[in-house]
This record gives sequence, C-alpha cells and structure tokens, in this order.
Amino acid sequence: MTFDPTTYAPTNFLWKFEDGVATITLNRPERKNPLTFESYDELRATFYSLDHNYGVKAVVLRGAGGNFCSGGDVHEIIGPLTKMKHEGLLKFTRMTGDLVRAMRRCPQPIVAAVEGVCAGAGAIMAMSSDIRFGQPGCKTAFLFSRVGLSGADMGACAILPRLIGHGRAAELLFTGRTMTSDEGLAWGFYNRLVEDVQAEAQALALELAKGPTIAHCITKKQLDAEWNVTIEEALEMEARAQARCMDTKDFHRAYEAFANKRKPVFEGN
Repeated sequence: MTFDPTTYAPTNFLWKFEDGVATITLNRPERKNPLTFESYDELRATFYSLDHNYGVKAVVLRGAGGNFCSGGDVHEIIGPLTKMKHEGLLKFTRMTGDLVRAMRRCPQPIVAAVEGVCAGAGAIMAMSSDIRFGQPGCKTAFLFSRVGLSGADMGACAILPRLIGHGRAAELLFTGRTMTSDEGLAWGFYNRLVEDVQAEAQALALELAKGPTIAHCITKKQLDAEWNVTIEEALEMEARAQARCMDTKDFHRAYEAFANKRKPVFEGN
C-alpha cells in the first residue's frame, strides 16, 4: 500500500498529517480503543507504507477519549479466537507480530502519547514505539497471563526486558499486573510523565520532523540492528552509517550554519 499522507483516510483509526508529522489516533473511545482484526491489519499496512513515504518525518500514536488502548477487543477478537483451529490461530499471531515488525521497520521515529488504560496489545504498541510519554496515573499492563496466554506475545519477551530489565519484565509478563505510571518512569518505560501528554508528544515529533531525516532513519535502524552484535561489529556498522550521514547535504548545511552562527535548516537530503 502506498498513499499520499495529505489525503490518506484509513477506515479503522484517525489520521492527521501536518508539518511532516503523522498522528494516528485509535478511535473507539467508548470501549477504551480496543483493536479488531481489521484495525490490526490496517495499522500494519500503514506502518509498512511509511517505509516508502519520506514526506512523513515522525509519527505520533495516541488514543481518543482519555485512554490509549485496552488491547484486543474481547468480543471481536478473543471470542472468535476460541473457535479457530491451529492454522487460523497461527495466522493471527503472525499478523499481530507483523504489526510490531512494521513499527520497528518504518524509518520514522514513533512517539507514543499514553493516557489512561494501556493494556495488552496497547501496551505492546507503546513498547514498540521509539519514545513514550505517559500521563500521571496511566496504567500499563501486559495482560496475557490473565486470559491464560503466555507473556511471549508480539515480541514482549525480546523488547520489554531491554527497556526495563529482565526481572521487572518477567514480573509484569508472569503476573499481568499493572505497571503504575511512576514505576514506568522509574524503570525507563516512559521517557517522561506530563499532564498534557498529547501536546508533549506532538511538540517532540515536530522537533524531530525538523531534524535531519536520513540521520534519524539511520539512528532508528541501528538501535534495532545493534541489539545482537558484538561491540566490534557495532563499531563497524556505525562507521558505515555515520559515513553515509556525512555524505548528505544536511550535514553540509549544518556545518555552514554553525560556521555562520545560524541554526541549521534541514531538508531531508
């Protein structure tokens, strides 16, 4: 799927594009913004499409009505899953994991603005974002064990320990208990807690959108790529990545601005 971000009109969530920032709003506030089979699929397709649309410089992910996302819809997803055979279940779990893959592969930084409830697949989407802002009092829970499922869902056993540490991740994934906003901040899940979390997320996304696009894309790629390599391999990967950045016009613009005591204006090339 390719799209023009200025005219894109998804069916299962809201989309706004302005000043290089795309805002995705999960919009079922009466149910705390649960996901359906269709919204999983459309979100996945949208994030994959961002890999081919460099007019979008940064993404804000949020929920409507004071909550982020309550996870998979109990009636529209959980119920039907109990009636599926193994092949259908595996197709679903691969599709949900593919949403995380799409979020991590899209080159744009994703800023999650978390209010209220952030549970199940909602917690996974926040986890899979690059930066997370939480509102004081927001509640984050990886609920899978509460419904008889493993905490090994949508990459949680790989990504969550890297954010908050193995022991803390193990506790949350085994028990399904709520992580408070204060715990989320202290443990490093949230970058900050702010009252107007959506405004804070938009402000940072706009700042990132004005930055060096290619350099930001490379930073995101390398943050993931260097998880499983030695320091020696990482040094070589970063040498190649930084040389690529030094070959951009934005790098030269930054030097010229610095030499003339001006703030650089990046153009993404």
